[in-house]
Amino acid sequence: MNRTRIKICGLTRIEDVFAAVDAGADAIGLVFYPPSPRFVSFERAAELVRAVPPFVTTVGLFVNPAPAFVEQALKTVPLQLLQFHGDESEAECARFGRPWIKAARVRAGIDLVEFCSSHPSAVGILLDAFVEGYGGGGKTFDWSLIPDGLGRRLILSGGLDAGNVTEAIRRTRPWAIDVSSGVESAKGIKDAEQIAAFIMGVRNADV
Repeated sequence: MNRTRIKICGLTRIEDVFAAVDAGADAIGLVFYPPSPRFVSFERAAELVRAVPPFVTTVGLFVNPAPAFVEQALKTVPLQLLQFHGDESEAECARFGRPWIKAARVRAGIDLVEFCSSHPSAVGILLDAFVEGYGGGGKTFDWSLIPDGLGRRLILSGGLDAGNVTEAIRRTRPWAIDVSSGVESAKGIKDAEQIAAFIMGVRNADV
């Protein structure tokens, strides 16, 4: 049986870290994009990471960052994986010497085969909906736009919640699922019951 990995993104509170981990999340995401309502300072992020137990991956999300900004984050926060959501090139993502994933904002006309080939050292490609701003928009995209045989570990995101995640996984069979707004009571405030229901929906798809 393939087990779909789960990342809960946009955490801002210690209690939400505990809720995600206790429900079975494989990774937690911290947003280092100042315009986002889920933005956390490096100091706050370091506090959140200290609450993460072993074998749960800590991920830092960036959007078109200055290199010095990422380097300062890495000095302050023990991140294990970097996630780039802007227009970063392969070289810009790879320069920090950490594993990284690249987000594609999916809409009609995007060439995902070309996108994957242009980021060859990414450990995964995250597929998100094309919305104003970057991430956390609560919008799904047309999953039929995902071509077969990309040969990459795909992470599905964009408008997922407990009500649609089972169908999403059964239709697309991604390596992992990434959720933010779909488990919130308000922007940046996660809901423990919604997290638990979401993860149950993932497990139902894996059966």
